[in-house]
Amino acid sequence: MRADGCQQDVEQTAASLKCSAELLYQPGLGDSYRFCRSDSMRYPLRYAAFEWLKEKKAATDAELLEGLNKNGGKCSPEEMNKVLMQLEILGLITVRWVGKDKRRLEVLEKPEAEQRIPRINE
Repeated sequence: MRADGCQQDVEQTAASLKCSAELLYQPGLGDSYRFCRSDSMRYPLRYAAFEWLKEKKAATDAELLEGLNKNGGKCSPEEMNKVLMQLEILGLITVRWVGKDKRRLEVLEKPEAEQRIPRINE
């Protein structure tokens, strides 16, 4: 029941929500999603970049930018630099200069925790 006292058609509303959800989330290639109507619900760039790098293990910054812009994505070099700095500060990747304007990005592998051997006091 709406505020003006009229009854709302619930089935029509549910159908329209389902339709709009299908328009928002259209699976692209791999695990990434392509957003058609709304940019406000984009997958965070930091996570997308890290997932892409984890898949490749190592890449150049140009390859990462191309991978992020695939399937209609919008990522500028300035945004990518900010994301790379955040990931490097978090200790998830390393960034090394290969040439004057080319960088190599590598995912840091966390070492497996060593088994702790209890100390025996004699």
